[in-house]
Amino acid sequence: MPTRAAAQFQAPLGPSVFLSLDRARASLADAMMSETPAERYVAAHVAALRTAAAVLAARARPAVRRGQRNAWALLTRVAPELGEWATFFAAGAGKRAAAEAGLAHTVTAREADDLVRDAERFLAVVERLLELPHQPTLLRQVDEAGGVSPAMGVVRDLSRSRQPGAAA
Repeated sequence: MPTRAAAQFQAPLGPSVFLSLDRARASLADAMMSETPAERYVAAHVAALRTAAAVLAARARPAVRRGQRNAWALLTRVAPELGEWATFFAAGAGKRAAAEAGLAHTVTAREADDLVRDAERFLAVVERLLELPHQPTLLRQVDEAGGVSPAMGVVRDLSRSRQPGAAA
């Protein structure tokens, strides 16, 4: 018979949880530094997916696969308290796919900026859920000498245009 202490015990989080959260923060930083609304929207949505992956890594139990499920459906099953977030981000998947496909004017600047903020909030909620300290997303900024230094807050350097394939 399980004791009360045994029922409250939570196994330590595995490395895949922390890797997913780090990747989510990196995607958020990419979103904040992206120049176009479509790039911001896509990167923010990917950040949310990576945040969901962290929850799945922490809570999902191996089971026999019965049909294919997307991350948002799985998230609702393993963390019902995040069901509204899952529904919200699942609704944006089509818009993300259209933006990735290069369809012009799929996403407005306002929609992209709102999704970045929502993905940041979702990350903070998940960190609290997993009982981890919140780590704000820090951006890297290129200084005048060409070196990279951490920057606080959302800063976009629009004076430099990013070339496709160039390192950020």
